[in-house]
Parts: sequence; C-alpha cells; structure tokens
Amino acid sequence: MSVAEETRIHNRILKCTLELEHARRYWRLNDGSRTITTAEAYESFLFGSRSPARLSELLTALRARFDAFPPALAVLHGWASMSLDTRRLVCHWHLQLADPLYRRFTGEYLPERRAGRRAEVSQDQVVRWLNALQPGRWAVSTQKQLASKLLSAAHAVGLVTTTRDPRPLAYPRTEPVALGYLLYSLRGIDFDGTLLDNPYLKSLGLQGGVLEDLLRQTPGLRFRRQGDLVDFGWQHAHLADWAGQVLDTPIPVGCG
Repeated sequence: MSVAEETRIHNRILKCTLELEHARRYWRLNDGSRTITTAEAYESFLFGSRSPARLSELLTALRARFDAFPPALAVLHGWASMSLDTRRLVCHWHLQLADPLYRRFTGEYLPERRAGRRAEVSQDQVVRWLNALQPGRWAVSTQKQLASKLLSAAHAVGLVTTTRDPRPLAYPRTEPVALGYLLYSLRGIDFDGTLLDNPYLKSLGLQGGVLEDLLRQTPGLRFRRQGDLVDFGWQHAHLADWAGQVLDTPIPVGCG
C-alpha cells in the first residue's frame, strides 16, 4: 500500500509542535504493529501526568506523523543509537510529512527569508505570510497562535536561534546517517518534488554543493559527479534493509 505526505492544510500544530521527548517515548513502545490507545497511555503514564483529552490530541498527532509511515516507524523503534541532532531532524521531517502548513513554512517561506537582505524572521511577518497564504481562512487570533507554534517548532529543531523577535535563521547540523534515513524513507512515499530537490532538504539548506558533499558521506548511497553527469544510486533495497545494514537494527519482515 502506497503512503503519501499530507496535503490537506490543518491546524493540528496548535496542539502539538515538535514533541521531541514524546516522539522518542512513542517510538520505543510502538513498532507500528499495533495502536497505542488513550487509555493505555493514561494508565501507564506514557507521557507523564496528562488528562485523557490532552493524551488523545497528542496521540492523534503522533499517529499522523509516524503510524502513517509504517516502514519508518519500524526503523525508529529499533534505532537505539540515534543522536539528539538526528532526533531533531527526524521529528522535523515527520512533522513536515504530516503537516503541509509546517512544510511550506520551513521548506518555502524560511528559505525565502534567508535569501533576502536579512536572514531573520518575526512573528508579525509569519502572521502576514499566513494571511497571504489563505486569505480569510483564520481569525487574527488564530493566525497569531499558528505563527507562534510554527516558530516554536522551528526553534526546537534549530532553524531559528532565539524565541524573541527578530529571530535569526540558522541551519541545524545534519549527520550523514540522518540524510540516509530521509532519502530511504522518501523513496517509499509519494511527495511533491524529487529525491534531491524537495522541501525536506531545502528546509535544512541541503542544496547544490552542500547537499552533494553530504551525499558522498551518506552510508548506503552512491553519489558521484563528473561535470554535468551525476551518478546517484541505492546500495540497499529499501529502508528496512538500509537500517539493518547501516544501523545494525533488525527490522521485522514485511516492514520494508
């Protein structure tokens, strides 16, 4: 069964932003073979002391980000050695996959801001961007809340450096193994763009020579350039095979 990035704009980020720690707890318990219920999360204090209503919101968001992509969740479940830098990027990419508003904000709007005279952004500028994106869709108060949450998630991953305006823009560190995870994941997902030109890479400044240098270091990929000729290829059949070889993480059969 094919899987695809979410294309319907929604407001789910108002309830859940990057969720670094919650995502990690979720992966540890769930390999994609079952559904974690609100009652189970509540009774086991999976996410601490939270109301059933709050747990339901959190689980809805996590399912959209991870359960919707079963091969990826199976790999994340077994990836015990993941660094904090890579965990930030994995959560960022999966939020992009599940939320087209965040994907456009980080993969289109922030790169446009970087290309301007000042590589910075403010909450008021994000509010104006939201209003131009879909005029009349959101009340002013909702626009402000959305802008705040988008910026909060961007700060958590390292795309903006402060929580006060004006907020300088930055690029977080991308480890080669993180790029391998992204590309092998995207290989099995329907998304807008190409494997080497898409919002997931653009959001991190992975374009041109920067991307090519990282591709040469990425385990499980083959990349060479000679003039205008590019040789790009896969060394593993699918994401599960890549994880089994590169991460030394056994993945259940059928999760590729």
